[in-house]
Amino acid sequence: MKYDDASWHYEGTYPKDLPDAASATHIGMFLSWMVINDRVSEELLEDAEDELDDLKERSITGAQFVLSMLDERITDQEFDKTGNAFALAYYQGLENDSRYIDDYFQAFNVDEQSLYRVDDTWANYDKLSGLIDARFKAWDEAGRPEYIV
Repeated sequence: MKYDDASWHYEGTYPKDLPDAASATHIGMFLSWMVINDRVSEELLEDAEDELDDLKERSITGAQFVLSMLDERITDQEFDKTGNAFALAYYQGLENDSRYIDDYFQAFNVDEQSLYRVDDTWANYDKLSGLIDARFKAWDEAGRPEYIV
């Protein structure tokens, strides 16, 4: 299952003044949270151990990892069982109604028109990560429902 792909974003109505890489910022921030919280698959650990260490050490961003290591996308191959259940419930959402994107909009005070204008920085990741932490905790305490509504 493919959760997201940068190419889905930089085609069509994507802002012409932005590099294609800006389409991976929101994807990379989610991936960073999963990596930092040890929710990655054994396969990804084996295939990208050094790069995952770079990500955890914040010497690269999640978007850089997505672009260079994951062919611009995140799929169910990147996460462990719990990570995939959370990604489905939170990132994808019921009928593609993503609570993650809601939290992203809130953290950066952006909307669909300005989603791609968030800078790919660790400072920005830090603004978002607490919201993801809270969503994960609530999801876990609710018995890990299939979707967060």
